[in-house]
Amino acid sequence: MPKAPNLSHKYFWLDAAKIKRAQKALGAKTQTETIDRALDLVISQARRNRLVQAANRRFPRSGVEIEDVYGNLEK
Repeated sequence: MPKAPNLSHKYFWLDAAKIKRAQKALGAKTQTETIDRALDLVISQARRNRLVQAANRRFPRSGVEIEDVYGNLEK
């Protein structure tokens, strides 16, 4: 059976209970699929975090004025 070019065979000691919980949460059929989906999730979350941080850095310079209709914001 030919191997896929981007796959690598690794050995890890992992908590079986955590894998089962992750498998159920992710709806994965196999442990390999569970780990693959979990890695995809972490990668996408890290990308979202970087985009949010970049947007938060740009926001004060955007010129948008915020009206404090409830009187809760500091001046």
